Amino acid sequence: MTMTEVVTPDTVDSSGALSPVPVGGRRERRLAATATRPTKAAKAAKAEKATKPGKQSAPQPAVATSEEPPEAQAPRPPRPPVGPARGILVWVLATISLATLWLVAYAVALTPYQQAHQQSVLYGNMREQLQLQIAPLGGLLQPGVPVAIVTAPSLGLVDLVVVEGTAPGDLMSGPGHRRDTVLPGQGGVSVIYGRSTLFGGPFRAIASAHIGDTITITTGQGVFTYVVEGLRRAGDHFPQPLTAGSGRLTLVTSEGIGRWGSLSPTGAVYVDARLKGDSQPSPSGRPAAVPRAEQAMHGDPSSLLALALALPLLLGALLFVVWARSRWGGWQTWIVGMPLVLGASWVVSQAAVQLLPNLL
Repeated sequence: MTMTEVVTPDTVDSSGALSPVPVGGRRERRLAATATRPTKAAKAAKAEKATKPGKQSAPQPAVATSEEPPEAQAPRPPRPPVGPARGILVWVLATISLATLWLVAYAVALTPYQQAHQQSVLYGNMREQLQLQIAPLGGLLQPGVPVAIVTAPSLGLVDLVVVEGTAPGDLMSGPGHRRDTVLPGQGGVSVIYGRSTLFGGPFRAIASAHIGDTITITTGQGVFTYVVEGLRRAGDHFPQPLTAGSGRLTLVTSEGIGRWGSLSPTGAVYVDARLKGDSQPSPSGRPAAVPRAEQAMHGDPSSLLALALALPLLLGALLFVVWARSRWGGWQTWIVGMPLVLGASWVVSQAAVQLLPNLL
C-alpha cells in the first residue's frame, strides 16, 4: 500500500510552516509524528531567541484600582539669596545676643566662684596679718586691702573678710568698709557695704535681721561684738546720736520688690548695731568724703575706659578664631582660640559689671 500525503490548514510544524499529514498504516503515521517533533537544538534556539533584548514580551497593563493616586506636591521655590546688608544685620544681632547671654551667665553664675576665690586668698592674708600683729588699724588705707573679719550666723555671715573701699570693683571681693568712716571696734560709726545678688550676694540675708542679733568682728585691735538695734530704709528716722566713747556698726545692701527684685533693686536697706564694751581709738588720716562711685547704689563710670580697651581685645580674639578655622581646622581652632575668647570675654565682663550699682 502506498502512502498519500494530504495537506490541511490544521497541520503546522514548530517552525510555523505547514506539514503534511500522513495517510496510511499505523507504522507510517508513527514515523511521521516523530519526524515532526522539534529537536533539542530547535528548543534551545527558541529559548535563546526569547531571551534576546527587544524580543521580550510587552508589559502587562496595570490593573486599575478604586484608589486615586496622590497628587504630586509642588516643589518649594528656592530661597532668595541673603544680601550683604541683611547678612551683616544678622551677624550683629547674633553677636549682641551671645554677648548678652554671656554677661548674664557671668554675673549670675560665675561671679560667686570669683568672690569665693578672692575670699579664700584674703582670709589667709588677714589671718597672717593678725598673727604677726600687722593688720591695718585705720587712717588712709589702700582700697582692696583686708581690714576685718565679720561673723553673724543669724544673718548668713561666716568669716567674711571685709576689704577697704566700697566702689563696685572693691565689692567684687567681698564686703567693703566705707573709707570715710572709722574701722569696726573704734569710737564712732563704722559703715560696711555688701552686695545682695552678684558675687555671691554676701549681704543678701541682712534684711531679715532682728533686734538682739549679734555681730562679731575681728580687727587688728581685737574682737568686738555688736548687737542689732534696728532696721531702716530710705526715709526712716536715723538712730540716736552716739555718746562719747561708744560705737555703732551699720551694714548696708540693696533690696527690691517682687520676684525679680534682687536683680532690679529699688533702694538700700540699713542694719544698725551698737558696740558692746569699750571702743578703741581711731588713727587720723582717713578721708573726709568718698567719691560718688563709692556711695550706695552707684556704679563706677571710670570702668568705661577699661571696657573700651577690652572690647578690641575680644574682637581681635574672635577674628583670630575665624582666621584660624579657615587655616587650621576645627579642633585645632578650639584648642587655641577658646582660651583667648574666654579670657577676653572675662575681662570685658568684669569692666561691664562695674557700671552696675555697687550694692547689686
